[in-house]
Order: sequence, then C-alpha cells, then structure tokens
Amino acid sequence: MDLKMKFNLIILIYLFTSCTTNYTKIDNRKPYNAKGFAYIFNQADRDKNIIKGKMNNDLLEISHSQLKYGATIKLINPKTKDTIVLKNTKKIKYPEFYKIVISDAVANKLNIDRGIPLIEVLEIRKNKSFVAKKAKIFQEEKKIPANAPVTSVKIDNISKKKSLKKKEELTAKIHILIGSFYSEDSAIFLKERIIKEITDFDKKKLKIKKKRSKEIEVISGPYKSVNLLKNDYIKLKNIGFEEMDIFINE
Repeated sequence: MDLKMKFNLIILIYLFTSCTTNYTKIDNRKPYNAKGFAYIFNQADRDKNIIKGKMNNDLLEISHSQLKYGATIKLINPKTKDTIVLKNTKKIKYPEFYKIVISDAVANKLNIDRGIPLIEVLEIRKNKSFVAKKAKIFQEEKKIPANAPVTSVKIDNISKKKSLKKKEELTAKIHILIGSFYSEDSAIFLKERIIKEITDFDKKKLKIKKKRSKEIEVISGPYKSVNLLKNDYIKLKNIGFEEMDIFINE
C-alpha cells in the first residue's frame, strides 16, 4: 500500500469515527427537563435592556436559550397541571435565573401565578405517539371558539381571586433543589461546601432530605420572597451549580 492510499484510508477512518461519535452523542442526549420560574415578557424590561429581543404578548410565543430554534417544548404549570406544547421560535436574551421566556398569552393559557411564575419545561422528542397526541390536541383546540377569551374562567368574582392569590404568595413554601444523590456522605459534603464557599449563605435554609426513591436531596428554603430566592440562586450559580430546579410546597 503506497503512502497516498494510507493517507486516504486514515482520513476515511477519521471521518467515519467522527460521524459515529457525533451521532451517538446526539442520539443519547436526554431531553431537557427543568423546573423554575418563567419570565413573562414585557416591553418595559426590554426598554431597560433587562432582556434583548421581541415578543408579541397577544400570541402564544416562547423563547428558550439552551434549546435549538424550532425545538418542540411542553410547558407545564406544576400547581394547576395545565399544559401547552409549543415550538421554540424566538431568540431572546434573558437573565439566567429564569428557565424560559413566555408571552402574556402563554401565561394566561397556563394560568401562571404572576407573583410566583413557576413552570416546568420539557423538551419533546418527536415520535409516532407524540404526533398522534398532538393531532388529537389540535382537534380539541379547534372546538374552542376563536373569540373566547383565554382568561374567561378567571373573570367571575375577581376580587376574591386576587385576595386568595395574595395570601398564597405569603404562605407558599418555595425551595431550590441543588442536587440529588444516592449517598448521604455526598449530600453532606455538598452542604458543607456551600457553607464554606458562600460565607453569607443562611445555613438554616440548607437541608438534606431523603426521598422514598432512596435518593437524598440537598435543598435550600423555604423562601417566601422571589427576590430572596433569586439572590441565593445566583450565589449558587456563581460557584458552579448549573441545573437547579425550583419547586413549591413539596
């Protein structure tokens, strides 16, 4: 075998193995799933450069920075279990504390609590069962009158609803899920690391919780103020914690 043939063979092997590796990596990637706060788009924040990008609040629009353009995303309100499936069709730069940007129309559709805008974001991989389910949802959605207001359910006795929501904001127990382990020693190590590296972190908020699934969670909370939660969330991100979930009343 001459030198030229050897060189061509090496190139072919490299290309084949590179393509195989990339394919396997993409194929094995777990669908994105996270719980946290939704950023409800408003023009005032855009004018202040808190967020960068446009969104029509009258349309069902979403923007997720980590998922590709056109990705199919299922949004769930963890409190009411309302759901909606939409495509990621907007590119908006927003604070990392939030899991996703949604339009006002999406917030209404999901009955999102504006004081505590909790949301679950789930990337949907297309398959036959999903396509069939989506088609069924579409047929059901068509039965809803085009002129029916999204918030019509909330109009009745609105003053009472407002007072109940205010009370809920004061009593809701919100936590940050920092990490899950199968070893209690690992959970204790993580808790001690946070206390050591974030000297002004409230130690009383850090807890180790055992789940029925034998998992051991390190959580922080409860928080009764979104701003206090946000401050601690950012502190944790600054020392390297990335995929933290936020949950309520669990």
